[in-house]
Amino acid sequence: MKISNIKDTQAFFEVIDSCQGKVELVTGEGDRLNLKSKLSQFVSLANIFASDANIPELELIAYEPEDTKRLLEFMVNQ
Repeated sequence: MKISNIKDTQAFFEVIDSCQGKVELVTGEGDRLNLKSKLSQFVSLANIFASDANIPELELIAYEPEDTKRLLEFMVNQ
């Protein structure tokens, strides 16, 4: 799933942390990063702040249907 225009990165990572299964970020090179890993979250934040402090678009893979629903609800409510 592709999500875009995340303005509140802290709330976004709180939703990621609440997911039950794996949630991966797919990089432009096709690598998959486990977003439930704090190290991956810090690396992602560093890249965000190096650009312009918001996330224009991400491709995520959530392995549990409930997690996909949780992420979509976050996007609708932000």
